[in-house]
This record gives sequence, C-alpha cells and structure tokens, in this order.
Amino acid sequence: MRLSHLIAFAGFVTVIIGTYCPILRPVPLVNWNVFQGNQPYGIVILLVAVIGIIGAVLGQQKIVRSTAWLTFGLIVLFLLLAWLKIHTSFTFLPFRSWEDYMVKHVRYKWGWYVLFGGAILAMIGALFGKMRTISTHGNSPQQ
Repeated sequence: MRLSHLIAFAGFVTVIIGTYCPILRPVPLVNWNVFQGNQPYGIVILLVAVIGIIGAVLGQQKIVRSTAWLTFGLIVLFLLLAWLKIHTSFTFLPFRSWEDYMVKHVRYKWGWYVLFGGAILAMIGALFGKMRTISTHGNSPQQ
C-alpha cells in the first residue's frame, strides 16, 4: 500500500469515527451525533467513507480521490444543514426573542473537528497520490 493510500485510509477511518462523536448539544445534558441529527444522511456519509476505504485498500486512486472530495462536500453540506435546522427549529415560539434565546443555547461540539479533520486527511492522501516525481535520468549536463 502506498503512503498516499495509507493517509487516505486513515482519513476515511477518522470520518467513520467522527460520525459517532457528538456534534450538537441542543439542550443541556443531551449530545447528538450525525445519526441523531439526520440518520439517512449519516448513513450516506458512512457508506462513502467505506467505499473510500475499499478504494484505498485496493489501490484505486480515482475512487480514493472522488470519495475524498465527495466526503468533504457532504460534511460541508451537513454543517450547512445543521445550521439551518438550528435556526428554523424554534419558529413555533410566539416571540422572536424566545426563538433567539433558544437558538443561542444550541452548541456545536468537538465532533465537527473530527469529521473535517478526517475529510481533509483523506483529501491530502488523494492529492498526495496525484503528485509525480520528476526523473532526471538522461538530463544531466555533459562534462
């Protein structure tokens, strides 16, 4: 296994671990992970990471590159969806000040760092495998 595939493999495993880490705290003493936030979307992120792991183990650079970019895009989209869910969940409250108070108390947790760290590590592994070394054989100056 090449070093780039090993780095991408570590990134995809980190994304899988990150899906089980807490990402939101909607009320005190309750933490949500990706699956509690949106279970079908969490399963899609998990499946894409598993496909990336399979591509890294089999040495398929195109699969690794595409799943790394797709994983990063899905996590960015999930962050946007979480933000929208937080800001639209309390619209049933009769006063805007109550809504703002409730939105202010929803906290983002450390699981986002694990998710983004894994996706960026997978992208680094995919881009590192794209670089080629330049051979200088036959191009040495004549003496």
